[in-house]
Amino acid sequence: MSDCLFCSIVEGKIPCEKVFENENVLAFKDIYPQAKIHILFIHKNHSTDITQMDLNSIGEVFSAIKEYVDKNPKLTKGFRIVNNCGQEGAQTVFHTHFHLLAGEQLKSFGA
Repeated sequence: MSDCLFCSIVEGKIPCEKVFENENVLAFKDIYPQAKIHILFIHKNHSTDITQMDLNSIGEVFSAIKEYVDKNPKLTKGFRIVNNCGQEGAQTVFHTHFHLLAGEQLKSFGA
């Protein structure tokens, strides 16, 4: 998609600080971090939100997250994965992405 920020990152038109990449998934540091560690994981194929992704693509993203976590000892104390879906779900970039937040004690949602 020509006007998608994350597609432009995948295409190399916009730089990012990559922390993981394979054939289908790219992960990079969020430029507005909400935690000490804040990584965005995206599938290289464009989808607007998670409802447009097939289970195989979702699995590829979560496999990439697992591989990244397994190789990063800073994440042994825990992390959070967040997906904002749609305008009312606080999604601001409309290319499906998953936030990995870690590196500090995160606030509970009150469960």
